Amino acid sequence: MFKKILVANRGEIACRVFRTAKRMGIATVAVYSDADARAPHVLMADEAVRLGPAPAAESYLKAELILAAAKATGADAIHPGYGFLSERESFAKACAEAGIAFVGPPPGAIAAMGDKIESKKLAKEAGVNVVPGFVGVIDDTEHAVKIAAEIGYPVMMKASAGGGGKGMRLAYSEQDVREGFEATKREGLASFGDDRVFIEKFIESPRHIEIQVLGDQHGNIVYLGERECSIQRRHQKVVEEAPSPFVTPEMRRKMGEQAVALSRAVGYYSAGTVELIVSGADTSGEGFYFLEMNTRLQVEHPVTEAVTGLDLVEQMIRVAADETLAFGQDDVKLTGWAIENRIYAEDPYRSFLPSTGRLVRYRPPAAQDTPYGEVGGEGYVRVDDGVAEGGEVSMFYDPMIAKLITWGQTRDAAADLQVAALDRFQLEGLGNNIDFLSALMQHPRFRSGELTTGFIAEEYPEGFAGAPADAMLTRRLAAIAAVLSWRQSERASMISGQLGAMPLAKRDWVVHLGAIAHEVSLGDGAIVDGELVEGSVEWAPGDRIAVARGDDGELAVRVTKTRTGWVLTTRGAAHRVEVYRPRVAELAKHMIEKIPPDMSRFLLAPMPGLLTRVEVAVGDKVEAGQPLAVVEAMKMENILRAEKTGVVKAVNFGAGESLAVDAAILEFE
Repeated sequence: MFKKILVANRGEIACRVFRTAKRMGIATVAVYSDADARAPHVLMADEAVRLGPAPAAESYLKAELILAAAKATGADAIHPGYGFLSERESFAKACAEAGIAFVGPPPGAIAAMGDKIESKKLAKEAGVNVVPGFVGVIDDTEHAVKIAAEIGYPVMMKASAGGGGKGMRLAYSEQDVREGFEATKREGLASFGDDRVFIEKFIESPRHIEIQVLGDQHGNIVYLGERECSIQRRHQKVVEEAPSPFVTPEMRRKMGEQAVALSRAVGYYSAGTVELIVSGADTSGEGFYFLEMNTRLQVEHPVTEAVTGLDLVEQMIRVAADETLAFGQDDVKLTGWAIENRIYAEDPYRSFLPSTGRLVRYRPPAAQDTPYGEVGGEGYVRVDDGVAEGGEVSMFYDPMIAKLITWGQTRDAAADLQVAALDRFQLEGLGNNIDFLSALMQHPRFRSGELTTGFIAEEYPEGFAGAPADAMLTRRLAAIAAVLSWRQSERASMISGQLGAMPLAKRDWVVHLGAIAHEVSLGDGAIVDGELVEGSVEWAPGDRIAVARGDDGELAVRVTKTRTGWVLTTRGAAHRVEVYRPRVAELAKHMIEKIPPDMSRFLLAPMPGLLTRVEVAVGDKVEAGQPLAVVEAMKMENILRAEKTGVVKAVNFGAGESLAVDAAILEFE
C-alpha cells in the first residue's frame, strides 16, 4: 500500500480523498493556488505545496508543478479527483514516467474515452447502443447546418473534449445552428483547449442515467448499479439519486453488462462511469444510448457509496496499488435509497445567475459519518464540502459549495431527510440555491419519479420565486412569527429605558404574510385566524434557527430580523413577514408605499463576470431581442439582449473589463 498520496485537486473532492486516505493510514499532500492558501483542504493535509497564482491554467492545470510537488514531498501516488487534470492522458503518462502511481485508469483508456467522437466509435464496436449522429470532424458552420438537417432537428452540438455542461448547445432550427456553432467551438477551446465539435440527435423527454463501473488490474470488472441524474440545468447536474425510480432490474442488468463490455474493450480499471441517455417513453429496457464515459471519480459518487456500502475512493486506491477486487458482481447489493443535492453559489431568484463572494456564515446541518461497509438503519445525512465560514467562493473555480447526501430506507424517506437538512443549512454572504433544492425535493413530479432532463425548464418556465406554502404551513409561520416577536419584546422589556415596551400580558398580534394579514393570539398554543395551532417554538433572541414542534412534526426555520418583522426561510422559500400590534397594524395601512427607481433605461450586468464583447455603439438603434453584449462567467458565455426598442445613449464599459453585478453596461435614451 502507498505511504503518501498527493491530491492534484482542491475543494470538496480533495477533502473527500484525504478523509479516506487518513482512515487507511496513508499520509497526505495538498497542492494549492494563491486563492486557496487558507482553504480547508490545505489545512486537512499533512503537507501542502503552493502551485502558483489563482487561475487554474497557472496552478491546478500545470502538470509539471504537481509532479514536482509529488517528488519534493516523496508522494508515491497521485489522486487527480475530478476536473482539472483527471481525464488527461498526458498527465497519467507523466505520472508513470516519473514512477508515481496514478490513482485512476490507464492512459490508453483515458485517451479512448476522452474523445467523444472516438469513444462513440469504440462503443459501437463493443456492442453498446449509440445515439444517431455525425461522429466525424465538422469543417465549418455551413457543414454543421448540412449535418443537422440530415440528422433531423432537434440536434445537440457538443465540444468533443467537453464536460461539466460546458461546450454544449441545443438547436431546434438552422438559425440555432448558425448562432451556436461558433460559440460552442469557442467554449470548447477556452475550457478544454480543443475546438472540435460533433453533432448528434437530441432525444426528447430524455432521462440521464449512468452506470458506475469498477475494475482492477487483473481483468475483474463489476458494475455498481445506476444513478439517476436527470434533473439538470444548462446540462449541469443538480440532483442525483441511486437507484433510479425508472430502471427495472432487467434494464439495470442490460445497462450494466454493456458498460462492463465497453470498459473491457478499452482495458479499463479503477472507478469509471458510463453515461447513458434513456428515452423516458421506452419501457422495453432497450431505449438507452451511450453518451460518454467519464474516466474518473464522479461528483455524485456518494449516492452509489450509500446504497452499496462501498468506499469508492478506497477501492480506487487499492486498485492503483495492484490489489484484486475483494468482491464479484453477485456480491453487489443495492439497499435503500440515496439522494445528493449540489449546493451552488448561484441565485435562483435571479435566473440562477452565478454568485461570488465571502461565506459570511457557513453552518451545514449536523451530519453523521458515512457508514462505509454497512448499509442499514433509519437514515443518515452526509455533507461533502471544501469550504469554511469566512472563506471565499471565487470566480476562478466551479461554483459548487457543498454536496448534501441523504440515505433512507425508501425514496420518500431520503427526500424528507433532504428537506429537513436543507432547512437547517445556514449559508449567508452570497446567493445560493438551497431554497430551490428544497422546492425540488417537495415537488409532486419529483416525488412521482417522472423525471426528464427538461424537468427544471418545464416546471419553472418563468423562473423560480420560492416554493408555494400551503394553508397549514402558512398558519405555522404566522404563529412562529408572533412567538418570535413576543420573545423579542419580552427581552426588550427587561432592558431599562426601552421606548414603548408593551405590557407583557398582551399577546395579540397582526402578522402580514405576503398580501394576507393573519390575526394571532398567543396562549396555550396559538390561535391563528380562529384556528388552534398547537406546539412549541425553541428560539431565543439572537438564534439563527427556530425549531417548531407540534402535531405536524418538526419544522426548522432560518430567522433574520427586519425593522418591522422577520424573514422566515423554510421549506424552499424565504417569507418576508411583518408583525404588528393590532393598533399599529391599523396605522400601518396608511403608510405610503415606496416606489423603486425605474432601471429599464439601463442594460445591467446580471452577474459578476468579464465583458467579452459589446455589439453596439452610442447612437445605435436597437430592436427587441437584438444581442447587445456578451458576458463570460464561470467559463460560460452569456448573451445579453435588448428587451425593447431603443437608442443607445452611453456605453459605460468596454470589452475586457470586469463587471460587478448590476453594473450599468449601457444606457438608453
